[in-house]
Amino acid sequence: MFFFKKTENFQCFCFKLRDDSSFLTVEFHRTVCYNGSAGRRAAPAGDKRDGNGGVRGRENVRIYLSGHEYRYAVEQMLLTLFPGERPEYPAGEPEGERLEVALHRAAVYTTASCALLRGGKRFRGTARAKNSALTDRITTERICQRLVKNAMYRAALASGLRRPVWGALTGVRPGKVLLPLIRAHGEAEALVRLERDYDVSPERAALCLDAARHTLAAADSLEGRDVCLYVGIPFCPTRCAYCSFVSQSVEKSMKLIEPFLDALLREIEATGEQARRLGLRPVAVYFGGGTPTTLSPEQLERVCAKLESCFELSALREYTVEAGRPDTITAEKLAVLRAHGVDRVSVNPQSMSDAVLEAIGRRHSAADIVAALETVRAVGGFAVNMDLIAGLPGDSAEGFRATLETVLALAPENVTVHTLSLKRGSRILAEGTPLPGAEEVGEMLDFASARLRAEGYGPYYLYRQKFMSGGFENVGWTREGCVNLYNICIMEELCSILAMGAGGSTKLIRHDGGRNLRFIAPKYPLEYIQGIDGVCAEKEQIGTFYRESGELEE
Repeated sequence: MFFFKKTENFQCFCFKLRDDSSFLTVEFHRTVCYNGSAGRRAAPAGDKRDGNGGVRGRENVRIYLSGHEYRYAVEQMLLTLFPGERPEYPAGEPEGERLEVALHRAAVYTTASCALLRGGKRFRGTARAKNSALTDRITTERICQRLVKNAMYRAALASGLRRPVWGALTGVRPGKVLLPLIRAHGEAEALVRLERDYDVSPERAALCLDAARHTLAAADSLEGRDVCLYVGIPFCPTRCAYCSFVSQSVEKSMKLIEPFLDALLREIEATGEQARRLGLRPVAVYFGGGTPTTLSPEQLERVCAKLESCFELSALREYTVEAGRPDTITAEKLAVLRAHGVDRVSVNPQSMSDAVLEAIGRRHSAADIVAALETVRAVGGFAVNMDLIAGLPGDSAEGFRATLETVLALAPENVTVHTLSLKRGSRILAEGTPLPGAEEVGEMLDFASARLRAEGYGPYYLYRQKFMSGGFENVGWTREGCVNLYNICIMEELCSILAMGAGGSTKLIRHDGGRNLRFIAPKYPLEYIQGIDGVCAEKEQIGTFYRESGELEE
């Protein structure tokens, strides 16, 4: 069952059909409201919410498929439109409140149709493509899945759902849709198609284009043997309320750090052996977590020295370490990092409001963040990124504006503006903590975009996540010449990522259209320590992948 929270801001919409030779698309008049509802609470157990702030009384929705089995496409769109709603596929004749999603091929067109039944009413959406566009199996699969998604999207809008700013676009990487369009048609036509075919708002389409330009420049700068290295340190001083990453509080797991490091050094050796044998060339190193600077200076020295001894780092363009928590930053640790060539650090306030910091479980103040940044600048040699989160508990549009102004006064080289993602396993979701609503989060993001541009920053990478407030996005902003190559490479899959550490996700990229290979180390520190023999043995897959894929052939 679906319940959509309606407000006086919602306006009716109208559309007309237009055949563009391949797709029959819908043009929505711009009277549809982009922003979501007023303030809300994170949904406690049994009280699920949609992406626009409305409450749904049931967890499951019945889905009936006809003429296809594109369950993944259906579930992607379901997640976009109704986050948290769980699909079920009952047998028998359709009944009750439900979604019926059908695909039918006729003589000229293949048509997807969706019927959304709720409250005794039926809402329909359709999308179709000319059969002449279905040229091969891969193209047919891609187009048919898109038709299914668009039909669902249009049925949801017909029922009264407010229009998402990203329209019918699903997935983590909007650039994956825009970049092929740019390469095929140029920037101007690519924007037209992104807005028309996916109903993306002009503002988000422009944002995506800015990031895509940086992606194209990064791709042109890379060579066939270039890779990025990731080192995961899964420890933090405390666990933040919004966090669902596997990170251990050092208060509870201090005894695991040393055996974890012993295991990590073994994995670095195994990975480095493969990289050297294949002649792979690391161009970026990224220490993430967790909070890597939770480690002591001596422990950081061990890891950095091992990395240098196992990899050929002469072609390295950047070396980043997340020092996100100011309560872990010391001049001694920074000196160790700088001595090993680290030239980028993250000092991540998330908010500059002491009340918000307390609400999310941080044991430091805004003043501590300023002091930590002063320490970083005093040591010298680092470009600084600062993370902010829009939509944190206890925050407001006014409070977020004050946070951003304070951060801008500190003049970091990069600012990353995240949208709060309501992740399963986070304390916020478990406790039903009050949160800003989607409309207010939209105000925060709009203000950030305008102010950052005014201060000389531009967007260079973006991505989306599940269960985001308002269905928005995360955006990395940079000053001229300060782009973080690793962030672009991992988000746009430009080159292979060789990951080390608990939960590290190695992703080996093929550039010929073949299947990428991904394997992940055990995510819990103890599980990682106990399974390190298998983790190291798994690194043999790197050599096998490159030999079989032909990626290194001249």
